This record gives sequence, C-alpha cells and structure tokens, in this order.
Amino acid sequence: MNRNFYYQLGRPLSPLYSLTMRLREQFYHNGVFASYELDVPVISIGNLMLGGTGKTPLVQHFARLLQAEGFRPAIISRGYGGATKARINVVSDGDKVLLDAAYVGDEPRMLAESLPGVPVLTGVVRRLPAAKAVAMGANVLLLDDGFQHLAVRRNLDLVLFSADKLAGNSRVFPGGDLREPVRALYRSHAFVLTGTDESNIEQAVSFRKLLQDKFPDRPVFFSGSRAVALVRQEADGSRTVVRQEELANRRCFAFCGIARPDGFQKTLKQLAIEPTAFNALPDHHAYSERTARPLMQRAKQSGADCLLCTEKDLVKIRGLSVSLPLYGVIMQAAPESSLDNLVLNCAARNQQQIVASA
Repeated sequence: MNRNFYYQLGRPLSPLYSLTMRLREQFYHNGVFASYELDVPVISIGNLMLGGTGKTPLVQHFARLLQAEGFRPAIISRGYGGATKARINVVSDGDKVLLDAAYVGDEPRMLAESLPGVPVLTGVVRRLPAAKAVAMGANVLLLDDGFQHLAVRRNLDLVLFSADKLAGNSRVFPGGDLREPVRALYRSHAFVLTGTDESNIEQAVSFRKLLQDKFPDRPVFFSGSRAVALVRQEADGSRTVVRQEELANRRCFAFCGIARPDGFQKTLKQLAIEPTAFNALPDHHAYSERTARPLMQRAKQSGADCLLCTEKDLVKIRGLSVSLPLYGVIMQAAPESSLDNLVLNCAARNQQQIVASA
C-alpha cells in the first residue's frame, strides 16, 4: 500500500485518467468551469475512497458541535439512493422532517431525524440547496461527501480515511477503491483517520506518518466511534431507548445495508452481542415488503427472536411489516478535540470575515 501511495504521488498509475482529473481541477481553478462562493463558511467532509469512511457520523457530530456553540448549521448532501430528481429537496427545515428515505436517501433522512434544529437539504447541483439553506437562515454549511464536488468553494476541506482500510491498494477505480488519483489530496486542508481503536491504532499511526511526510503542512487527526444507545423501533415508527441488558437474553439476527458491514460486526463484538446470523446487504439497500420477507425468513431459520441493524437501516424500515421486535444501534463519532477546535475556528474566523466585508 505504501509503495503504491508514494508511486502515485510521483507518477500517476493511470496517465489518461489522471490527466482528465487534473484538467478538471484546473478548469475549476482557472474559472473555465464555474465554482460558486457562498455568503457563509462551507466545511466539506469527504474522502478519496469509494465506500464508507465514516463521513455521516462525523457530519452529525460537527452539526451538533456547531449548534452547541451558537452557530446555525445546515447540511447539504447529494442524496444517494433517493428517487427524487428535484433540484432542491428540503429533507428537514430544522423544525420538521418533511421527506422520507425512499425519496431523498437514507443518510439525509437519518441526519434529519437525529438532528433537530438543523436543516438538511439535498440536490445533485449542490450550490442550489446550499443557497436555499443560506436563505433559510443557516450561517455555516456542512457539505456531506463534498471532496469531489468542486463547484462549491469551501473554507475547510477534510478528507477522511478509514483506519481499517486506509488507501486500499492506492489504485483508481475500477482497479482499486480510489475515486481519483492520490495527487488530488494536495487540494485538501486536513486528514481524518476514522474508526481508530485498539485493533488498528498501529497501522493508523503508520499511515498518519506517511501523510505527514508527504503533506507536512496539513494536520492529521484521529476519530473513533462509539455505540451510544440501543433503541427499539415501535410499530408506529417511534423509538424507545433500551438498556443493553434487554438484548442479553435475546437471540438477535443482525443485518445491515452499509458500505462497510465489517464495521457493524466489530461494533456488535464490542457490545458482546453474538448474532444468530449476520446478513450484509448492498450499501443504500432499498427495503420494501418484498425484500423484507426473505430477511424475516432467514432470521427465523437462524432461531432469532429479534432483529438488530444500524441506525441508517432503521430509517428505511419504518412502516414495513416485520414479525419480530426490531432494534437499532446508535453510533456517534468521537474525534480528537483538536479537530473540533479546527472546525469551530474555521466557522468563527470565516464568519467574522464575512461580517467585516458586508
């Protein structure tokens, strides 16, 4: 991995693809492609890798952090997996959750449900929902999965790597898991290694050193994650927080439709939950009565008397007929305090600059 990582920095593995991506960057930089600066600070949380690097929990964390410090954050997302083609979708106006997961995607709906007071908007052309959020009163924007979205200028560009997966084989898709060549990291401002824990800390430290060697002017932060609650989803869609002991004597069938199901398995192990079986579904899996039936059958065949999934899955199962009690694990990101300070300082500093220039 290290050899490929260094190799790409010096000589791209795919010259034609790399040239295309670099031209795209230059076209935005030189104004050939339009990029838009908004009247509020924009903080992008993105990645170089395909699949899950823990972006959504970190967006969730920063939204709560900014809100607690008196800012009015809003979240802007593309809305993967949703059926809508509308240019602007107000998933939540901060007071009410307005659109469901099937329409706007599971992650925006989950963020809307878990962040009262924080508007969540989606749209493929993200400058449009971003401008709408500012018009609604937001004074700082969190751009979810925004690293490749160059049409909106940002004040802070955070690039995430999973501490388990790091940079994979450092090759661009389809030969690897990179969305674009490693050289794209030169346009970032800081790196975050997510999901760090005792099982991966040594390789995380090694990768941090590699990043620091190649990008000495960009800080590298660690961010762990923790299960903060177990909830039971009731028939009416409401949730009840339960003690972990409630599952101690139950036989749980675990399933998830997320990019990194091994991360959910690790969480179950940390919670000392041994499922009767584990079913990994595709990321952004669309649950329906038809797709839920075989899931129920597999659960019963495994001897389970309840179901257990992630919060992201939970929002898509509301309203479906499930014949067993349904529980979900609520996770939260736990980044270093220095990363929190970087985000708050960026929001405050750029807010002051915007007020001064008004």
